[in-house]
Amino acid sequence: MEISNLDSIPGKVITRHLGLVQGSTVRSKHVGKDIFAGLKNIVGGELKAYTELLNESRAEATERMLAQARAVGANAVVNVRFATSNIASGAAEVMAYGTAVVVQ
Repeated sequence: MEISNLDSIPGKVITRHLGLVQGSTVRSKHVGKDIFAGLKNIVGGELKAYTELLNESRAEATERMLAQARAVGANAVVNVRFATSNIASGAAEVMAYGTAVVVQ
């Protein structure tokens, strides 16, 4: 499965447009990590636990989007984008979405 944030796959021809596909996951913060993040806020620096959480969330959302694309017969997804939103206090959704296509 090819994936691109462009509206096409360079060197390939889109032969079928199968529509929007998406995948998402909602994750919450771990209390222990949240406390550490609060302490890290005082001295500054990267919040590695949150970076890891977001990387895992993007990977899960992407895999769910690709699974939906496979289910409709796509062999590529173009125009891929990511979005995040707060769902509740301490919980956020990461969504991956794009256009499922067949390329040759």
